[in-house]
Amino acid sequence: MSNSESSSTGSRWSLKGTTALVTGGTRGIGHAVVEELAEFGASVYTCSRNEDELNACLKEWKKKGFSVSGSVCDASSPPQRENLIQQVTSTFNGKLNILVNNVGTNVRKPTIEYTAEEYSKLMTTNLDSAYHLSQLTYSLLKASGNGSIVFISSVASLTSVGSGTIYAATKDAC
Repeated sequence: MSNSESSSTGSRWSLKGTTALVTGGTRGIGHAVVEELAEFGASVYTCSRNEDELNACLKEWKKKGFSVSGSVCDASSPPQRENLIQQVTSTFNGKLNILVNNVGTNVRKPTIEYTAEEYSKLMTTNLDSAYHLSQLTYSLLKASGNGSIVFISSVASLTSVGSGTIYAATKDAC
């Protein structure tokens, strides 16, 4: 690609001046989403349950010149979700353009072997967190004048891939 094509594409897809919250941004799809948004110029806030992992990623992103901040948050916890949104509100001055509900967990086993606790953990982490975070960010997204919510789902919501029926149900609900 030539420089003129590169700068044309860059300006076409610029997210400079926008803000984003990506849950579960230190691994896998979430990590890739954080990097893509930051490469396009967005200021990104992310969270992880693992403080060491979060700090390592924040250090990596800083070296790359990305505007990424974050905090420790277990998205399965309503009080921690509320605290996360308070931090995002403060960081982005009460405005948010993009919410990426990426957090997810899984327990792979036959349907009849799930415990009530495993069922609850999957539902709370994969579904309840996305719903509640969407509610909590509504006023921030509205205040930005241009808000979007993205739900990371799974092919498991459409076809059996051996990843577990409860996981599939939570991802289909998103």
